[in-house]
Amino acid sequence: MGGAVSAGEDNDELIDHLKEAQYIRSELVEAAFRAIDRADYYLEEFKENAYKDLAWKHGNIHLSAPCIYSEVMEALDLQPGLSFLNLGSGTGYLSSMVGLILGPFGVNHGVELHSDVTEYAKQKLDFFIRTSDSFDKFDFCEPSFVTGNCLEISPGCSQYDRVYCGAGVQKQHEGYMKSLLKVGGVLVMPLEEKLTKITRTGPSAWETKKILAVSFAPLIQPCQSESGKSRLVQLPPPAVRSLQDLARIAIRGTIKKVIHQEAVNKHGNGLQTAPSFNRRRARRRRRMETIVCLDKEVFASRISSPSDDTSCGDLEDEWQDEEVTSPPDPKPEPPVNFLREKVLSLPLPDPLKCYLLYYREK
Repeated sequence: MGGAVSAGEDNDELIDHLKEAQYIRSELVEAAFRAIDRADYYLEEFKENAYKDLAWKHGNIHLSAPCIYSEVMEALDLQPGLSFLNLGSGTGYLSSMVGLILGPFGVNHGVELHSDVTEYAKQKLDFFIRTSDSFDKFDFCEPSFVTGNCLEISPGCSQYDRVYCGAGVQKQHEGYMKSLLKVGGVLVMPLEEKLTKITRTGPSAWETKKILAVSFAPLIQPCQSESGKSRLVQLPPPAVRSLQDLARIAIRGTIKKVIHQEAVNKHGNGLQTAPSFNRRRARRRRRMETIVCLDKEVFASRISSPSDDTSCGDLEDEWQDEEVTSPPDPKPEPPVNFLREKVLSLPLPDPLKCYLLYYREK
């Protein structure tokens, strides 16, 4: 699935294209997409494809196309403080974006079938927390991932405000998926080849909306253990934050308000955003090529185009000379992490500063 929008040169340009195509429609979802670089969730040798609107799979690791994630994020109607369950949480890319919106008092759980993918997601989450400036710009609800089959969740587990399933749901499992949802909650899942949004309007009342046609691999059916019993998946219990952690959240929030007020006093409109720079794309005249697929054979043939006419050579050379002599675009300065700078400037012991910064690297 994917290919609905053009590829981007970087994460921001990909998001620009998703906005232009109306896949991203709200500021909250846009901010979450911009805060987390999609390429960070790719293996190094495949990062060149990160900003294409295409799904990616390598072994058990899988990422849906950006246009699909955009529709899912918009359909979930996320708000701070909600509880979220991601069935088939994969790399943790979606769960981390959701966590930026849920804030420190939300609940963010994921169930992944493959243990190697669960470990991969934990590594990516740790990298994001330690190195990304976006962590300091948002109040983050850290995801918790468990390994197991999402069709075997223990009946005693809590229900959630928002649920997403990242695999094709068969009709016979629709009721099971609905049972995971609180009244007033939203369930988004691929159901019968359609990305579907189901809202629980009452104990036994539902509203269903088909969003778009999709093609997902189906849910894998549970396998019984040697004893003949299913392996129930135990989701993490509700976390109770310590007084120390609550104090850190409150202090960071107060510092952010001070930074914002200082910026308002200085600039009149809050923190200034980094200046936008127009990307200059190198234009090249290309030969038209035709790829012909016949059964299992592939034939490639080259078809000459008017641009191949040598009589245009002088014009082409003149155009290229003009392109080369044009001044390069200035490079944007790296963004400033105001929260980090403010914390480090406070007259506090270094261990306390490190704690307020979650012991993160610069």
